[in-house]
Amino acid sequence: MADSAIIFDVDGVLLELTSAEEDAFFVPFEIRYGLKNLSRDWNSYAIRNDENIIAEILASHGIPARERSEVVAGYLEILKLRLSSGVIETITIPGAHKLLKNLHGNSRIGIATANLLGAAELRLKYANLWPYVSAHAFGAEGGGHKREILAHAIASINLPKDRIVYVGDNLNDVEAGLSNGVHFIGFSANLRRLNELKRAGASHLSNNHLDTFRLISHLLGK
Repeated sequence: MADSAIIFDVDGVLLELTSAEEDAFFVPFEIRYGLKNLSRDWNSYAIRNDENIIAEILASHGIPARERSEVVAGYLEILKLRLSSGVIETITIPGAHKLLKNLHGNSRIGIATANLLGAAELRLKYANLWPYVSAHAFGAEGGGHKREILAHAIASINLPKDRIVYVGDNLNDVEAGLSNGVHFIGFSANLRRLNELKRAGASHLSNNHLDTFRLISHLLGK
């Protein structure tokens, strides 16, 4: 798999997104502005991207956009504190560490996540996964849909698109992979989610990371 790259979404592919981690994202809104019961349905926001979600929440409550940086700083501080104290436990998707270890040294590895990169880095460090993906790590900063984040990652790698595989677990990941013209693997341990990804256009599917590795090897012609 020389001269190749694999880019991963984070939540649902490398890490579980727990309710405790979701809660941390919304704490600054309650502490600073008294906002409670904000939607935890990420698809209910116009753009599924942490930076855009923060901007949308601020705008919808008449809070100046300049407050965004304060919300981000507050969120990262809360996340760091709760991770270090054990209030939040980072849960790795089964097989993710072995998958990255097997790919390491043979292909370039990166992430394209709609999470703030600082938050993804904190969580991946606690899971001992960050060193594998840090060279090509792209997150929500700058805003935009997942296809735009993936495009930034692809540009940083500078390889032909048929030498790049993107692994994701959401419908926006399917669209991102297809629109960017790279190989896409839809991943989920949930059969219903896999069927949704297939209907959305994912032709390569995996429900475990042993199969993910086999698919990557097949697509990149190892």
